Amino acid sequence: MATKPPQGDPVQDAPKVAERKRAAAGLPAIGHTLRMAHQQMGVKRTALTLLSVNQKDGFDCPGCAWPEPEQRHKAEFCENGAKAVAEEATLRRVTPEFFAAHPVSDLARRSGYWLGQQGRLTHPMYLPEGADHYEPVSWERAFDIVAEELTALSSPDEAVFYTSGRTSNEAAFLYQLFARKLGTNNLPDCSNMCHESSGSALSETIGVGKGSVLLDDLYQADLIVVAGQNPGTNHPRMLSALEKAKANGARVVSVNPLPEAGLERFKNPQTPKGLTAGTTLTDLFLQIRIGGDQALFRLLNKLILDTPGAVDEEFVRGHTHGFEQFTEAARAADWDGTLAATGLAREDVERFLRMVLDSERIVVCWAMGLTQHKHSVPMIREIVNFLLLRGNIGRPGAGVCPVRGHSNVQGDRTMGIFERPTPAFLDALEREFGFAPPREHGYDVVRAIRALRDGEAKVFFAMGGNFVSASPDTEVTEAAMRRARLTVHVSTKLNRSHAVTGARALILPTLGRTERDLQASGEQFVTVEDSMGMVHASRGRLEPASPHLLSEPAIVCRLARRVLGTEDDVPWEEFEKDYATVRDRIARVVPGFEDFNARVAHPGGFALPHAPRDERRFPTATGKANFTAAPVEYPHLPEGRLLLQTLRSHDQYNTTIYGLDDRYRGIRNGRRVVLVNPDDARALKLADGSYVDLVSEWRDGVERRAPGFRVVHYPTARGCAAAYYPETNVLVPLDATADVSNTPASKSVVVRLEQSATD
Repeated sequence: MATKPPQGDPVQDAPKVAERKRAAAGLPAIGHTLRMAHQQMGVKRTALTLLSVNQKDGFDCPGCAWPEPEQRHKAEFCENGAKAVAEEATLRRVTPEFFAAHPVSDLARRSGYWLGQQGRLTHPMYLPEGADHYEPVSWERAFDIVAEELTALSSPDEAVFYTSGRTSNEAAFLYQLFARKLGTNNLPDCSNMCHESSGSALSETIGVGKGSVLLDDLYQADLIVVAGQNPGTNHPRMLSALEKAKANGARVVSVNPLPEAGLERFKNPQTPKGLTAGTTLTDLFLQIRIGGDQALFRLLNKLILDTPGAVDEEFVRGHTHGFEQFTEAARAADWDGTLAATGLAREDVERFLRMVLDSERIVVCWAMGLTQHKHSVPMIREIVNFLLLRGNIGRPGAGVCPVRGHSNVQGDRTMGIFERPTPAFLDALEREFGFAPPREHGYDVVRAIRALRDGEAKVFFAMGGNFVSASPDTEVTEAAMRRARLTVHVSTKLNRSHAVTGARALILPTLGRTERDLQASGEQFVTVEDSMGMVHASRGRLEPASPHLLSEPAIVCRLARRVLGTEDDVPWEEFEKDYATVRDRIARVVPGFEDFNARVAHPGGFALPHAPRDERRFPTATGKANFTAAPVEYPHLPEGRLLLQTLRSHDQYNTTIYGLDDRYRGIRNGRRVVLVNPDDARALKLADGSYVDLVSEWRDGVERRAPGFRVVHYPTARGCAAAYYPETNVLVPLDATADVSNTPASKSVVVRLEQSATD
């Protein structure tokens, strides 16, 4: 039997700290997985559900976007994937009686952990203006409320339609179609807060804003660079791919401000060796200072240029543009400036260079550690320069590999969830549906928050996610949301965004990935796109958590019919009845999806075309891959300050908190900890175990404070600190964003540490 949810919020004021781990997974991961799954689902349901995760005839994990291999293990899931499934397939329920017992004011005081542990939402719920309790509402009345508010707007651009990365391709396509039929491109998504910098840099340099590798490329690589990423927690199945690449002879360089257990040693729980010794993954660990990656790769590029025969001159001549300007900028790099920016030793950089020169095929992987800085876009462009120099894009075993976080965040963007759609996409949409979609760019996440704050947006509709907790500058974001006339959240579980509302609020409960989706034409499946551009089907197996749930496509279709009226000629009822009809329209609008229904019927799905990878063709403005030559940037710290990066614990996925431990880093029973290098802590007179307030410093002079964090002496890079989000999102100024991409700069926050009043 599953266990009951916690009645009260656990006390987190005394986290326990032990020695950090040097290996990931193994028997402890198995035990932790089964314990959490049993707590949420019970024994029988655990077995039924987990054996369907990521199988060709099963459902796609609602966690990360790491791809599945062609030959799949019967247990094709990781510890954190199992946690994500258990949270969705839980037997716990949040019913109307729960909301009657818990006013919104009470929910607003609860932790994200407590809210998520209560279980699955079962009924549509409505918070009337001036009320403090959600009350049950029919679906028809819920759609009427949304229609009332949308039709009362003076412009469609006063509405914001946010999308989480869990949303399926079919739902995302319908959602963007509805928003554009209404008349707005205000379609921010979670990618605005994570890999927008990757898309911006890659679109400019290689012509496609996605990674250029498949799993087989990792297996064939000579050298894999993992920069600004912690796969052991955030993408654990990637460790299996690295293990296989190592067995094939690859070497791995890890570039990160913190040592991470998953990149040190992987104990694969599916092999005898993994249950004992495991596999050492990292051959060279470069403990770089936060934000120093652009400087590192710029110097590497200079050193490659200075090495006779190191440049792939044929590739550069035939396939690239801007080489002369890039060369001039690269040759200006110097050792002293680079070592100051990176905190690295010269001999380590030289060893990295030797590994590069010894490798014909190189893949560079990265995640949020590179994408959430002011200079993230030029940082990623410099990595592209690095790969172009030696012809490492467009051949097997080589390329760019931005590792996406949420399971369909890449697919949602492919389907048109983008505030700045291309003219080609809008033209195709107009041809297919016979209307003139809006051409003016809409709001991304940061601009949407500003619009809500300033009264320029009045309705906020979220297709999944936990917008309030995921966004920067928590106090500003929450105040902005409270100015809205209506906030609507399509959700499976309770989260903080349900407690920070507009004048009126709706919670619309939806099916999860694990659940059967039965519509008028029969049982349906949806599709997703993984981090490497593979598209495949996902079929839920469980009975829905409640008979009152609607699927995401059904919610969009019914809402569109109610708002746009019966005179609208889009066949919304047909789309709701049979998702194959949606895929037929996608096939005619989105390049690469031709004959969609037939191709996705193939077990394992299909790969989307990628011109740089498939043809060495670069659809950029120049028609070639573009070298770039931006000035080198890195954060500069005032005296007595630290540079803070926000990160996840191991018991966490995005803003979903599964538990209060981070066992790889040795943290138990609490999340309000700040990891500080022991030498920095001594210089600042901060004892291990003391309590501090984190106070960020930004040019606007506003004090942003996160109180009551336990200091943990930890081997971070000098001058750098780390703490968990969303608790530290309050420290990230709304206007502190990456150039070009406008992504919040959550990985480079200047902070001072002040002794807590309660210490």
